[in-house]
Amino acid sequence: MRKTIIILFLILGLYYIIGLKSESILKIPDNAIRFRVIANSNSDYDKEIKYKVRDDVQKYMSNILQNVDEINMSRDIISQNLDEIEQRISKTLSRESYILPYKVNFGLNYFPTKEYKGITYDAGYYESLVITLGSGEGDNWWCVLFPPLCLLEAEEGTEVEYTSFVKEILDKYV
Repeated sequence: MRKTIIILFLILGLYYIIGLKSESILKIPDNAIRFRVIANSNSDYDKEIKYKVRDDVQKYMSNILQNVDEINMSRDIISQNLDEIEQRISKTLSRESYILPYKVNFGLNYFPTKEYKGITYDAGYYESLVITLGSGEGDNWWCVLFPPLCLLEAEEGTEVEYTSFVKEILDKYV
């Protein structure tokens, strides 16, 4: 009888843990603003430049969108700061002696199909801030500016640890 109860608790515990993990996956809401940086090519140098631009712009966006909880306000803030975003990109590229052109576009932009954390995001046109470096033939990096999923992920930098009350009891008594 005791083994049956323990097995039942184990099954319930596993079900609970699996349920927690599936609920924790971040899904992109339909009403979201994405952020994308496209490298000139897949050379190591171009990828390094892409990440430097990403880091600089992401840090700036984190500051200006820090307390924003409405998409319309996010749109306004991004639109009002496009010149500053371009200036920051220009400074980053100058610092790295990058001489190819770049484009910044805020509006509806095409995104290819992407799988992220076990979820497939469909290709399509999405509201987004897109930075294209050079010819834009390299791999891209993207995340979600609003709601601030990439900004939260960048700040966290750690994995979430899941615990189960049932597992703790079993560990203690078995």
